Amino acid sequence: MEEAEKRRRLAELARIFLWLGCVGFGGPAVHIAMMEEELVRKRKWLSEEHFLDLVGATNLIPGPNSTEMTMHIGRERAGWKGLIVAGACFILPAVMITVFFAWLYQQYGRLPQVQPFIYGIKPAIIAVIVSLMIRLGRKALKNVQTGIIGLLAAAVVLAGYNEIYVLFGCGFAGVILDLLRNRGETVKSIIPLILLQNIGSVADYSAFKLFLTFLKIGSILYGSGYVLFAFLDAELVGTGLLSKQQLVDAIAVGQFTPGPVFSSATFIGWQIGALPGAATATIGIFLPSFLFVALLNPLVSKLRTSKIFSVFLDTVNMASIAIILSVVVEISRVTLLDWRAILIAVISFIITFYFEKLNTAYVIFGGAALGYTLTLL
Repeated sequence: MEEAEKRRRLAELARIFLWLGCVGFGGPAVHIAMMEEELVRKRKWLSEEHFLDLVGATNLIPGPNSTEMTMHIGRERAGWKGLIVAGACFILPAVMITVFFAWLYQQYGRLPQVQPFIYGIKPAIIAVIVSLMIRLGRKALKNVQTGIIGLLAAAVVLAGYNEIYVLFGCGFAGVILDLLRNRGETVKSIIPLILLQNIGSVADYSAFKLFLTFLKIGSILYGSGYVLFAFLDAELVGTGLLSKQQLVDAIAVGQFTPGPVFSSATFIGWQIGALPGAATATIGIFLPSFLFVALLNPLVSKLRTSKIFSVFLDTVNMASIAIILSVVVEISRVTLLDWRAILIAVISFIITFYFEKLNTAYVIFGGAALGYTLTLL
C-alpha cells in the first residue's frame, strides 16, 4: 500500500470514528449496528461474514465490545496505526464530554437547581439497566446449568462477596462442569486472562493505584459495558473510595453521553483525583483493549473454534447479568426511597422494555425532566 493511500485511510478512519463517537448514543449494540451500516453496507470495507467474525472476537476477549470493534476495523483497514487511530477517535468525544459533566457535577451536583434532574436520572438508569439485563439474560441463558450458576452468583454477591472473583469463579465452574459431562473429548483452548491483586486501602491510595484499579478492570471485564458497574461496586464502593450515589451518577453520565459506556471511568477518576485522576482512569481502563486487539486480531478464527473458551464465556455472560441485577438491587435501596422515584423507575422501565428501538438517552433525559417536574409538587 502506498504512503499516500495509508494517510488517506487513516484520515478517513479518524473522521468516521470521531463522528460515530459523537452520535453513538444507546450502548454497544447500537454502536455496532451503526458500524455495520456505515462500513459494511455503505462503504463495503468488510464483508458481512468477516464483520460478524470480528463481532464474535470482541466477545472472546475482555473489554468494551463496541470500542474493540472500532480497533478491529481500524486494524483491518490500515494496520496497527489504524487500530490506534480508530480506537482513540471513537473514545475521545465521550471522554471530553464526560470530563465536562464531571466538572459540572463537582461544582453544581449538590445544588438545589441541579439536584432535581439528577434525582430523576437515578431511577431512570436503574430501569434501563434492568430492562437491558432482561433482554441479555434471554440470550445468555443457554441451559439449566447457566441459569443455576447465575442465581447462585446473584445470591453470593448479595451476601457481600467480591463480584470479580464470583464472576470468574462461575466461569471456571461452568468449564469444569462441561468437562465432567464430556470427559472423553479432547479440547484445545486459548484463554487470555489477566488477574491482578487487590488494590490497597483508601488511606494510601495513589494515582498509580488508581491506574492499576482501572487497568485490572479493563483487563478482566467481559461482556458489555454494563458489567463495568458491578466491577466498580467491588473495587471502589467496597473500599470506600466511591459512594453508591456517586456510582449511580457515574452510570447516568455513561448512559446519556455518546460513545463507550466505559467513559464512566473518566467521570469517576475526576471525582477521585480531578483532571489527573480522570486521565489516569481513562488510560487504565482502555489500554488493555488496545493490547488485546493488537495481539488477538490475527487469531480470531482460532479463538472462535475453542470449545472450552465458548463454555467459559457462556457461563460468565449469565453470571455477569445476575451480578449486575444484584448490584441494581443494592443501588435501588438508596435510590427508590419515595413514590416519585418509584414512579420514574416504573415509567422508564415500561418505555425501555416495550420500545426497544428507542435510544436510551431519551429515557435518561425524560427521567431528568420528570424528576425536576415531580420535585415541584
